[in-house]
Amino acid sequence: MLKKDIQVGHLIVPYSAVRDEGLSYHCLKPSREVESSKSALECITKYLKVNEIPFIEAKTWTTDAFHRETDAKIALRVSEGCVTVEMEAATFFAVAKFRSVVLEQILYGGDDLGGIEWGSRNWNRLEDIRTNLVDLSMAICLEL
Repeated sequence: MLKKDIQVGHLIVPYSAVRDEGLSYHCLKPSREVESSKSALECITKYLKVNEIPFIEAKTWTTDAFHRETDAKIALRVSEGCVTVEMEAATFFAVAKFRSVVLEQILYGGDDLGGIEWGSRNWNRLEDIRTNLVDLSMAICLEL
């Protein structure tokens, strides 16, 4: 997480990803960002709202190298509206566009990069969060 106030497990639905990795550039022309599927985004956000499941709709930053997550880059990405950093959203969005596939992602709050020091917050030990997210994703897929 790039913002400290996002709790572990809180859902984030990215509408676009800043392309700071390499693979997406093999699928689409260069651009600063790549958007997710609008129809999938609408379906997911509608489902979450109807079922009163809290979420944030936001931009994410995709980088494939954690050593690039410097204080200056984090500040830049936050100023651009990113609330998360991960390693695959831009690639998945680009491949989906290239292949004309409907795709969206649901991220969840994990470790914390929003402070002076990295905070693990033990996100990787909370298996119930991932189990619930799989169940939620399957239910949403039925809505698509």
